[in-house]
Amino acid sequence: MLRKVIPVLVVCSLLVLLIVPGCGGEEGNVIKIGVIGPMQYVQGEHHWYGATMAAEEINDAGGIDVDGEMYTIELIKADSNEMTSPTDAAAAMEKLITVDGAQFVVGGFRTESVFPMIEVAMDEETIFLGCGAATESLCQLAVDDYDRYKYWFRVTPFNSTKLVSNSLMTLGMAGAIMQQGLGLEGPMTVAILAEQAEWADGMVAAYQAYVPAMLGMEVVGTWRPSATATDLNAELTAIEDSGAHLILTILSGPVGIPYARQLGELEIPCASVGINVEAQKDGFWDATEGHGNYETTLNTYAEGVALTSKTVAFIEEFQDRYDQTPTYNAGTYDAIYLLKEVIESTGTMDTDTLITALEEIDYVGAGARIVFMGTDTTTPHDVTYGPGYSTGLATQWQDGEMKAVWPNLGVGEWEGVTYEGVVMWQIPDRVIAYYTQD
Repeated sequence: MLRKVIPVLVVCSLLVLLIVPGCGGEEGNVIKIGVIGPMQYVQGEHHWYGATMAAEEINDAGGIDVDGEMYTIELIKADSNEMTSPTDAAAAMEKLITVDGAQFVVGGFRTESVFPMIEVAMDEETIFLGCGAATESLCQLAVDDYDRYKYWFRVTPFNSTKLVSNSLMTLGMAGAIMQQGLGLEGPMTVAILAEQAEWADGMVAAYQAYVPAMLGMEVVGTWRPSATATDLNAELTAIEDSGAHLILTILSGPVGIPYARQLGELEIPCASVGINVEAQKDGFWDATEGHGNYETTLNTYAEGVALTSKTVAFIEEFQDRYDQTPTYNAGTYDAIYLLKEVIESTGTMDTDTLITALEEIDYVGAGARIVFMGTDTTTPHDVTYGPGYSTGLATQWQDGEMKAVWPNLGVGEWEGVTYEGVVMWQIPDRVIAYYTQD
């Protein structure tokens, strides 16, 4: 009996020796990319959706060519819990890299949590492509210590200083339309409503200075609700009492839903313009029960509006897959294609070589033409902003549809800049009713 068993064992052992190297080779031809974000919220959800689309497209086309050898992408999802805990976010990043084996990371959203996430990624010398946090100082880290922070790049959005610029142009456009359309005299008045978050602090200070200085408008007050507040009755009542014509928003968290809903429910006679990330998603209309009509926010994508030659196809595919219009956090799609581009152009996975290639890249993505700021600037590795590069959009909800309303033939370097499909910004009905009543 033993003599019969031994040959069988030998054959099995030989089969194992033949099979295992093959499996090991397949496993080695995988590039692991971590996707980190607040997965319980739309921001993290769209981090994952954008990355999944890119990875599946690339894998279906054969993968990534690394010096003649094909590699497939494996995505690793990490819920950062960054809305509430920077400590959890850092721990999630640590696990993603050291335990799960992520070779690159994309995502990140809340500034307070992205800072510690960056520190972990830098400790591990891992390229981290940001797709959510706008704070300018994130890209200023490399000014004082390039060798440590060279692994961090911001793909989207452009930084908070540039967001201020876009918001001011949108605010100026809305104010001019209101003043002319309603026959309002004297300076337009503005209430600033900004969530309590680090990324918003510098923007509040900038608005308080630049709204009067650049637009000739008067700031009548500033309100700072929690990013997760569910009731803004007190803030909105105070804003109404202030006599503001416009509310300039800085909202990236879930507070954007109750804010817009109550603004409509209470019929506050103000137009809302600025940043409300929740208003970038298709579910916004239902979530506000239609009271979010006329809400205006900076955005990256709008159905049918081509910022680049790739935008419309990307939006259509995203909608087909997920039945949603992408928020800017879906820029993980471009981030993964950037990694593919530099890996294939250099033929290597060497981190320093890839960093140099990213610094030199000029890539047309779905959201923008991506060129990173140089190491000789004040924000190294920040995405370049302005006409011809990353411009973004402003969108307004108009009777259940999200429409692009800016850029719209501005002045200065923005003169003549617009996109096909951009429509006229509309004054909210409640504002018209208030200012035209007998």
